[in-house]
Amino acid sequence: MKIRVNEVSGQEDTEVIINCKKMDEEIMKIVTLLHVYDKKLTGIKGGQRYILEAAKILYIDTVDKKTFLYTDNEVYETPLKLYELEEQLEAAGFFRAGKSVLINFNEIKALKSDFNGRILVTMNNEEKLMVSRQYAVTIKKKLDIVG
Repeated sequence: MKIRVNEVSGQEDTEVIINCKKMDEEIMKIVTLLHVYDKKLTGIKGGQRYILEAAKILYIDTVDKKTFLYTDNEVYETPLKLYELEEQLEAAGFFRAGKSVLINFNEIKALKSDFNGRILVTMNNEEKLMVSRQYAVTIKKKLDIVG
């Protein structure tokens, strides 16, 4: 694969063009990652609305019917429901880890098997989350782990 970047001084927006012999799985992944890079969400904290890059969100959790976005060191509330975020962010590497949690797979630092088939996940900010047995299969598929 060749990668070429051309700087054009009069260009207003960045444009990415992919020339390929055939659209395959690798090309689809690249396109998906480009869309993820550009994905933004809004979160509310202290009465202010913030624009957040989806890629910088570590995980999303629902508590008492409220949904929260967690970054390295901040927490924001969002009016979106967990299932809405799951649909929007699946291509961005987010996966369901439990009844009320979505995890950004790209922000996982370490994994450890736990009893009853659960997986203890350590995020890049050292926070630990539990992936339930029901959803542990998702991580195993992403990592090509059998069993």
